[in-house]
This record gives sequence, structure tokens and C-alpha cells, in this order.
Amino acid sequence: MKRFLCTAANKAQAVRGTKNTDIIRGEIEQMPDQMDRPSWDAYFMGIALLVAKRSTCLRRSVGAVIVKDKRILATGYNGAPSGIEHCSVTGCLRERLKVPSGERHELCRGIHAEQNAIIQAAYHGVSIKDAVLYCTNLPCSICAKMIINAGITRIYFQSGYADSMSSEMFEAADMDVVHLILPLE
Repeated sequence: MKRFLCTAANKAQAVRGTKNTDIIRGEIEQMPDQMDRPSWDAYFMGIALLVAKRSTCLRRSVGAVIVKDKRILATGYNGAPSGIEHCSVTGCLRERLKVPSGERHELCRGIHAEQNAIIQAAYHGVSIKDAVLYCTNLPCSICAKMIINAGITRIYFQSGYADSMSSEMFEAADMDVVHLILPLE
């Protein structure tokens, strides 16, 4: 796994890192004539943050956007499956059982944002091979397996997640994983 740290202004140097790069810090290129225009990565992460607002999970709001050639292929947010009552109605099973974050994923009524985005692409017959995933959180190990097998080549995330196995899987798959930190507005 090539892991990079990107701040609002350091994308250009980070994505050119070598295979052995852990973290690269640098400056993001801004277009001189349009200083207020976000980079593509900031744009898509901003959309992932907006998608997360649709979440029905009581613990964490997560959004995911799958992109290829600067085009959005699918989006997803975490929550109960279609047609099933939301946790806001039924209550959180994980809270009731006191399940820590990042453990026992099967003890949840909801589906993760990354899973929803992959399912939406499949449902509509859209190939996501060689696409990029923008996600508000680092994917869990279950999502990591799906992302790897779906052919996604790079992940941008904003916040971490308490599941070390996913990082190990991304490293074994030689996946580009970029920690993208957007500026405060």
C-alpha cells in the first residue's frame, strides 16, 4: 500500500510518490486564474462529505463517491438497506450490545457507504474497474475486500477507522491510499 498524506494544498507531490513512500508532504497546485476553484480531489471529497449527510446511522455518517476519468459513477452512504426501517426508528443494535467501533461488523442493521456505492454501480450496470474511491472514512476490512475485488485502484479518505486489517489488506494489494485533509471553510 502506498500511503500518502494530502492537505488542501499538497496533492501534486503526494500522488507522484514512489512505491516505498509512506507519507509525502508538499504543496497542491492551484490554478493561478481561479484560486477559489477546488482541486478535483477536494471537489470529489466535498461531494463525499455531502453524501454522508444522507446517512441514517446513529453512530457515524459516512459518504462514498466512486469516480473514473473525473466523472461520478456512483455514490453511497451508510444506513439500513432500502425498504428497511432506519436505526433512528429501531435504535442502534451496536449501541445496545456495546460493540466497539471497528469490531463485529455483522452486528449491524446498516450497510457501509462503500458497499452501497459498489452495489449502486452494479445495480445500474456501471463498471468501476480502475476507478477511484473518495470516502469520508478509511474503509473497514469488509469494505476493503470488496474495493480490492471491484478493481478500484486508489482510495482518498478524510478520517481514520478503527480496523487495522483494512490497512494490511490495502498494503498487500498494493493499493494507493491517500489521506486527504480538506481545509476548514
